[in-house]
Amino acid sequence: MLGQIHLDQGRKEDAFLMFEAAARSGDPRAVNMLGRAYERGWGTTRNPATAALLYTHAADSGYGWALFNLADLYLAGQGVRADPGRAHVLYVAASRAGVAKALNMLGIMAERRMVPAAQPASAPMFFHAAAMAGDCWGCVNLARLHLAAGQTAQAMPWLRKALEYGFGDVFAAIATLVAARPEPLLRSVAQEATRRMMPPADDR
Repeated sequence: MLGQIHLDQGRKEDAFLMFEAAARSGDPRAVNMLGRAYERGWGTTRNPATAALLYTHAADSGYGWALFNLADLYLAGQGVRADPGRAHVLYVAASRAGVAKALNMLGIMAERRMVPAAQPASAPMFFHAAAMAGDCWGCVNLARLHLAAGQTAQAMPWLRKALEYGFGDVFAAIATLVAARPEPLLRSVAQEATRRMMPPADDR
């Protein structure tokens, strides 16, 4: 928790030291966060291979976020040899451990037919499950499918949820998704997404 506080305040070197100390306990949450520090270069030299080893250690206990983070590395080929099949297995395990974001990734893998077992027709089901569990990317992707099918009314609740749950990258994705749409409701969504992307005004 101290490491996360330091990280949130931009003190990445201090956060790394906290994560490193906590990971010595073997707690999978701490080991996973130390892996994140190595993956992202938070207070240390970026090293995805070390991150993969740490994620593997934490994932062995069934910790969902370690399973998810390790899946990301296998999908991208960062620190490990790219292996979409292994990534798919890990995303399934992460989703079963309660990581809603993994459901969204399973939807993407299905939509793009990234592994032989993935069926594009199942993508909406995964996106819907992710969105229902509160994942903002699941909301964006479900809205995208509705818009592609000409179902603006069905897309609107998911766009609103994505705005509610989201952050900068999500707001940018929403703005891009609806930018060229003429419908007044979607124009209002684009305006709201753009507004949320802007830093707060300095009122000093």
